[in-house]
Order: sequence, then structure tokens, then C-alpha cells
Amino acid sequence: MRIRVASMISIAVFTMGTSQVMAASVVNNNITEAEVEQAQQAWGKALIAISAAYSAGGHEQAEQKARQVLDAAYGYGHGAVLFKPTLASGEQTFRTSYDGALAYFVGGNATYADDSGFALKGWQGYEFNNAGVYINGDLALTMGHVMLTDKSGAVTTVDKTWGFKKDEQGDLRIVLHHSSLPYSAN
Repeated sequence: MRIRVASMISIAVFTMGTSQVMAASVVNNNITEAEVEQAQQAWGKALIAISAAYSAGGHEQAEQKARQVLDAAYGYGHGAVLFKPTLASGEQTFRTSYDGALAYFVGGNATYADDSGFALKGWQGYEFNNAGVYINGDLALTMGHVMLTDKSGAVTTVDKTWGFKKDEQGDLRIVLHHSSLPYSAN
């Protein structure tokens, strides 16, 4: 008779009648609120870095930087990413593909001809204010406001919901990105 015991620290297999014990480490993939806030801060810095790359070297450099950001921050290599950009509409409202997200950030894709490149708007500053954070093991959800400052000092506030999933290497990956302009009765 074999009994398996699992915990957050180790897995052990005990065999009745012998002293053989096999143990293997289990990685703790629980997300902390500090990790979530770091990921949110990194996203803002990345958006500003894409804008800076565009200002310094044009579309090619901005696209290269955007690809680095998508590869490092989003979960496209790990499964589905639910991405609803701020300024998207019609059949292209939801972007579940890498190419759709890249087009939103930097434009230049004929399939997404309406995209002019959200990250190319000269963003200089970034802040976020979470209304709430929900964490359950290796999944975290946030909802709140993101405030972006452009080169003229104008601030754009968007409603933002993120979902983060911790991957096997312990890195947070964005698997849900929903952004919209706040409701206005006018």
C-alpha cells in the first residue's frame, strides 16, 4: 500500500513495510501583493520605454522594445491572454493574439489598420491606484485606475483590470488586460 502526502514544501512517497522515502521539492507559486505591485509598476515603465524608443529611433526601435515587453510581461507563450485595449472597437475590440497586442501598442499592422500605436503617444509618467486586489495562489486580479502623463503634461486616466499568473519560473505573466476610458454621462 502506497500513501502520497503533498504539502507546499515537499512531496513524499511512503511504502508500507519499508523505510524507503522519496521526496521532491515543490515550488511555492503563491503570489504576494508586493509582486503584483511590482508587475504593475514594471508595465508602466515598459510603456514609457516604448514611447522613448519611438522618440529616439522611430517605429522599428519601438516595435523591438514592444516585443521585448510582450515576451517578458505577457503570457502569450503560456496560453491564452485576454486583452481588451483602451481604444479598440468593433471586431478588433478583443485581442487574444500576440500580433493583436503588438499592433495595439505600436501600430504598423495592416490587419489592425485603425491602430496608431497607443505606446507611441509620448508617455512620460505613469501611476496606478488599485481599487482592489484579489490573490488566490498563483493567480492575482487587480482593478483600479491607471494615470498616464504625456509629454505636454496632460493626464489620461483609464479603468484597468489585470490578471496575473505566476509561471513555472516564478515570474508573473499578464493573462488578462482590460482597459477602458471611464464612463462619462455626457
